[in-house]
Amino acid sequence: MTTPRDLSIAVMDMAQGRPVEQGDLSLALAGAEMIDLLGAEAIRLDGDRIVPGLRPPMADRLLDEAAAVLIREAPYESVGDWLWRRGRGLSAAYLAALEAEGQLTRQRRRGMPFRSGHPVLADSPARREAANRWTSDEPVLATLGAAIGIRDEWTGDVSSVADDAVVTVLASVNDALMELEAVRQRRAIEDAAFDNIWRGE
Repeated sequence: MTTPRDLSIAVMDMAQGRPVEQGDLSLALAGAEMIDLLGAEAIRLDGDRIVPGLRPPMADRLLDEAAAVLIREAPYESVGDWLWRRGRGLSAAYLAALEAEGQLTRQRRRGMPFRSGHPVLADSPARREAANRWTSDEPVLATLGAAIGIRDEWTGDVSSVADDAVVTVLASVNDALMELEAVRQRRAIEDAAFDNIWRGE
């Protein structure tokens, strides 16, 4: 399994009662993809720029897709720009992939045989592997989980177990999540002001 797939499963399986915004999850999944691409030596970082490497065959379709859409001409793409571009709709893509592979099913609602129900994870080796990685406090998965709010902040030192490139990606994910939250807050304020105008307040 891959880091983004493990994160997707962890969100569904271990984050009960902690709903995650799909935009937040999509950004974190894009970061998780980048970390796996670094591990496969499909990319390297030059500062905060993503420099494509060789195109090793990726065992995962979505990771292979991620490698295929890398910008391969200088000055290359920044980590932050990649997160926003690749992250668009990514949580839905991983959900669809897990469902297509039989990793999850949809519970039918009583009395509504034709309506899709809530997605439920199947008991599978992939689910158990993700759970083991989650409960072992593996630093990358733990840090990503804390960033999107499905676990308490990981108190270990990521830099002691990951290289500088991985640390850069994790920091960029946090920056992107804070930027997204700022956009949400600004929109909420603007919407409230608009409502007040219509009410004559």
